[in-house]
Amino acid sequence: MPSRQAGPIGRVRRAKRAGRARRAGRVDRLAPFVLVAPAVLVVVLLRLWPLVLGINFSFTGDGELNGTAVGLDNYLALLDDPLFRTSLRNVGLLVLLLPIAVAIPGLLATFIHLKVPGHRVYRGVYFFPAVLSPVIVGAIFTLLLSFDGPLNAALGGLGLPPVDWLGDPDVAIFAVVGVHVWATFGMALVVFLAGFSTLDPSLLDAAKVDGASFVQTLRHVIVPGLTRTIQFVFVTTMIGMLTSMFGLLYVMTGGGPEGSTYLPEYYIWMQQGRFDRPALASAASTALFVAMLVVGLAQVAVLRRTGKED
Repeated sequence: MPSRQAGPIGRVRRAKRAGRARRAGRVDRLAPFVLVAPAVLVVVLLRLWPLVLGINFSFTGDGELNGTAVGLDNYLALLDDPLFRTSLRNVGLLVLLLPIAVAIPGLLATFIHLKVPGHRVYRGVYFFPAVLSPVIVGAIFTLLLSFDGPLNAALGGLGLPPVDWLGDPDVAIFAVVGVHVWATFGMALVVFLAGFSTLDPSLLDAAKVDGASFVQTLRHVIVPGLTRTIQFVFVTTMIGMLTSMFGLLYVMTGGGPEGSTYLPEYYIWMQQGRFDRPALASAASTALFVAMLVVGLAQVAVLRRTGKED
């Protein structure tokens, strides 16, 4: 008699175990989504939703037309504004200067990784400017680069004529970008040093044994081994140039001389704060977002193609 009941009872137990296993499998599959849900919610509420609202607001009017749909009028007004066109030209200049802004921390990180004399001290010294406020950095370099400042005094001591670093429309943007690179390359330096920790040291040893020069080692070992890191630094450095120079511009040049140092973020602030044209500022913000997206994707595509060719 007990043997007859064992069959049905065993089947019930096996069915229960199978049901628990299926539930456990579903929980395991859902667990990652549950864990990332808070972060995704924060991004959607604080990033994506304001972005959508800003894009929508860019198609409305300012002043008496506040809240009224105006189509592409704001974007056409941007194209007719010489200051906005200047800011776009300066974005193109930043793209051209970007390889230099990436190469500086990359080379310094290489020297530190290769343990040049004093590399421990250099690691801290190079990162120090990154912790300074852009306003403080701008105030310091405004004094250093003034027409009667220490830099021109040093040039005079060498018999060279003074340079109007912040007053010459052809020079000012290069001066501000140079200060920005100096103030921020410490963070890229840390990223490069982290990338070096993933580089196989045996490759460097093999290059040294084969008698490879520093340039050959850099080209054939270090750059291919740090392709992912270089891509990341290229994109983040470009984003920083487009979105983190407001403090320097405000303190050092105020967008001048003759609007030559305007960048989109400074133009957006001027339209929003000084001229009370929030809809036009939203259109400029949207244009800046599109420009950053296009430049970032283009950089990644070019770097990936270069890495495959190497």
